Amino acid sequence: MAMLSLTLRSLLNRRYTALLTISAIALSTALLLGVERVRVEARAGFAQTISGTDLVVGARSGQVQLLLYAIFRLGNPTNNMRWDSYRAIARHPAVAWSVPLMLGDAHRGFRVLGTTPDYFTHYRYGRGRALEFAAGQPFADVFDAVLGADVARQLGYALGHDIVISHGTGAVSFVQHDTLPFRVVGILAKSGTPVDRTIHVGLAGIEAVHLGWEGGTAPRHAPTAAAVRAMELTPQAISAVLVGLESRLALFGVQREINHYAGEPLTAVIPGVALQELWDLIGVAERALLAISACVVGVGLLGMLTAILSGLNERRREMAILRSVGARPLQVFGLLMSEAWLLALLGAILGVVLLYGALWLGRPLIEAQWGLYLAIGPLAPREWAVLAIILGAGTLIGAVPGYRAYRYSLADGLTVRV
Repeated sequence: MAMLSLTLRSLLNRRYTALLTISAIALSTALLLGVERVRVEARAGFAQTISGTDLVVGARSGQVQLLLYAIFRLGNPTNNMRWDSYRAIARHPAVAWSVPLMLGDAHRGFRVLGTTPDYFTHYRYGRGRALEFAAGQPFADVFDAVLGADVARQLGYALGHDIVISHGTGAVSFVQHDTLPFRVVGILAKSGTPVDRTIHVGLAGIEAVHLGWEGGTAPRHAPTAAAVRAMELTPQAISAVLVGLESRLALFGVQREINHYAGEPLTAVIPGVALQELWDLIGVAERALLAISACVVGVGLLGMLTAILSGLNERRREMAILRSVGARPLQVFGLLMSEAWLLALLGAILGVVLLYGALWLGRPLIEAQWGLYLAIGPLAPREWAVLAIILGAGTLIGAVPGYRAYRYSLADGLTVRV
């Protein structure tokens, strides 16, 4: 207790320098913990870009490629799967629900996804969260469209707006399906998933705009919207299928059956496994960001070392007086170690306070802008380990000025240097 009291008095005597040192450690600690919290939540959010879906099925390909075009709308399938194959999967006794997906067109750089209204019922993301509508409702007519949040915000579209989709997936296309425009009937709330950058229409709508395109070129006489609505618009092929099972116990059995489907070569992937493989491919950025944050903490601790060392020469008389009243060299060493430990401790505590303050203030904005949910809960074991490392490093840093003070002699401290 006597050493702690002496340490507190010593720091209060140099309160301004101590406050600056504590602030530097606190900011660097808050940054490192914040990056760690964002990293963990971003990884969890990435792994839960799609949740509640047991299998994603498409034409034979690699599982990452299938996940990229079916979930992230990146790239195109090497081949489509037949509608008959989709119906066979949908009728499987172990399948509770299935949602077909059709890709191929775009609008001003945003992918157009053909699907069914069941998509808005069964698609889940995050921790089982369902898609929500910020305005409007799911599509019901052949030429209804539902926009993702980013599409509506960036293009300035509202309910009732007419949009024309383009043939192909490029941001610029010279082939427009302008004879059959779609009308915006719904806008989804921000989810932080590829859904935000997707335009959703019915499978019948995709079939309608491609009537007469069998040869790969636009038809000379396109049918009218009224005529199209009277047609049977069942697709012949689709890009992929989202599948939910009656029981997770049947997962591997159904996956094996689909992978060995006799009708055509298909691939069924478990989204969580494929997402983990994809994250491992792009995890370099995650590790780089964490390394940069660790370097910032190191800079903060070095700043503390610099502050203590720079003031040590001015404190030589103080150390000598302590020695003259009976303080042993080890006690002087302990005083400097205690100061460094207390600075690191106060900086770490203030850093945690800053972290939770930033989370409380910034969480609504972050979730609204990027769809990233940051949980405000107790520190995780990994975060406690980070704090322990910071505290230990700060204490060890105090050994450098402590050792120098330990070597000071009484005569050296009382000598007036000119």
